[in-house]
Amino acid sequence: MSIQIGVSACVLGQKVRFDAGHKASEFCNSTLAPFVSYVPVCPEQAIGLGVPRPAIRLQLNSAQQVRLVNSKDSSIDHTETMLRFTQKLLPQLTQLSGYIVCAKSPSCGMERVRLNDQNGNQLGKVGVGIFTQQLMNSYPWLPVEEDGRLLDSNLRENFVTRIFACHDYQQMLQSGFSVGKLVAFHSRYKFLVMAHSPTAYRELGRLVAQAKLFAPDELAQRYLLDLMQALKQQATRKQQANVLMHLQGFFKKMLSGSAKQELLTLIHKYRQGHLPLLAPLTLLRHHLAQHPHQYLAAQQYLQPFPDELGLRA
Repeated sequence: MSIQIGVSACVLGQKVRFDAGHKASEFCNSTLAPFVSYVPVCPEQAIGLGVPRPAIRLQLNSAQQVRLVNSKDSSIDHTETMLRFTQKLLPQLTQLSGYIVCAKSPSCGMERVRLNDQNGNQLGKVGVGIFTQQLMNSYPWLPVEEDGRLLDSNLRENFVTRIFACHDYQQMLQSGFSVGKLVAFHSRYKFLVMAHSPTAYRELGRLVAQAKLFAPDELAQRYLLDLMQALKQQATRKQQANVLMHLQGFFKKMLSGSAKQELLTLIHKYRQGHLPLLAPLTLLRHHLAQHPHQYLAAQQYLQPFPDELGLRA
């Protein structure tokens, strides 16, 4: 089953924005598209707003509630209509492994959406789109990212890592959850989690070790949430190098002195910022091919997503 990703329809190039335009993303439409199936949604069009249509904005009312109103006539309030649509749609999105939303949108923005007071004065870029807020509240484990932020190579790699991990976990659950399956899954993800958060690595390990203290459904959901929160943290060079050192340790008895030194040198140069991650990683993969190791070969860290995406640097 392909990875299903929710996406703001305008990001796919559909001309559904208020000005009848779009915000087509090259990354979403060209790079990522061959590896996922998109579920496009335009919340504003879905609630009956036409194309083109009057612009809308987020506004804080006298009761300190965020409302979705027409920019030029705030008496026209779309909040309840949007909430009804969202609550009807959300139960249909359980199969998603991620969501890409349109930045700055009062319906879809993930963060830093303009918020105004009742007099039209800007209160700052502190809002979250009405639709996306409900989405994240309902599925706190779901990887959500904005089209604009995906222009950043680190954020792009991080998001793709999360959607592939989320899908992998969902696939594991499809045939029924068991502690044994969770232990096997966690074993494959240990080094990937360690690279993103050593603290979360230890916490997830404790959770798995205490698995029998939880009801199966609670454990399954808690692990997924904790895993996604761990992978959302940016992997630093220091943490990546630490993982690489762990991995090279598996080859100590297999490699010649010069081969070990070559690998250690590449890891050190990567840590210092002189080489990309792919340099030591490619050599590790080479040694793994020459000296097969079942545990290492199963590690998601070595290939958290298809190489064809060209995201690791």
